[in-house]
Amino acid sequence: MKQPLSYIHPNAIVDDSVVIDPFVTIDKDVIIGAGTRIYSNVTILPGTRIGKNCQIFPGAVLGAIPQDLKFKGEYTTVEIGDNNVIRECVTIHRGTASKGRTVVGNNNLIMAYCHVAHDCVLGNNIIMSNATQLAGEVHIEDYAVIGGGSLVHQFVHLGKHIMIQGGTRLGKDIPPFITVGREPAVFAGINSIGMRRRGYTNEQIANVQDIYRLVYNSGLNTSDAIAKIEEEFPATVERDEIILFVRNSGRGIIRGLK
Repeated sequence: MKQPLSYIHPNAIVDDSVVIDPFVTIDKDVIIGAGTRIYSNVTILPGTRIGKNCQIFPGAVLGAIPQDLKFKGEYTTVEIGDNNVIRECVTIHRGTASKGRTVVGNNNLIMAYCHVAHDCVLGNNIIMSNATQLAGEVHIEDYAVIGGGSLVHQFVHLGKHIMIQGGTRLGKDIPPFITVGREPAVFAGINSIGMRRRGYTNEQIANVQDIYRLVYNSGLNTSDAIAKIEEEFPATVERDEIILFVRNSGRGIIRGLK
């Protein structure tokens, strides 16, 4: 259902089931999937692809060009999956030549006034609380929960099943399954509540906790801690996810409490 008070470019591909409120702008080279609802005063710019059953709330701007002086007008996209809720005044910018696209997966809740910058990659089932700001090329894995007003530095990698305290400044990578808090931000324990909610057993949670004791409380440097984990802990999905994340960390992982 399309309102006559909205502007929809004739080249936009919008499923007939999409509900569009008044004063919406949908530019050329936009694709919107079935069942999506677009509230008033939303602006969707060229290169934006939106999946099925999303809700886009008033004031959101999707597909604006990057706030990056290296951007020279190259063709890039914003690719948003299915079942996402994008609340008021959220901004999600197109990619640059670096990756070519900004990606938001499925089943995410991005609350009001959040910003997702160029070339970010967001997985599935993520919660970004109000006014969280992501710089360029941030990577967030599934089931991450980020507290309101958090600031995430360019290139930072946030692992699966993490919980970030509101108002946190993140300049280091955050390994999976942990909580982060304090100022400056430090490792604050295991996200055991989140893990239980997602079906992890007490044994799995205890194993993850023991692994992080070696990483953060053994006095070993990170490389030695990872080597010791490989020696002392049998291979599990969780163990291997932690090892792979830490070894591949580009910015280094967040420090522990001294």
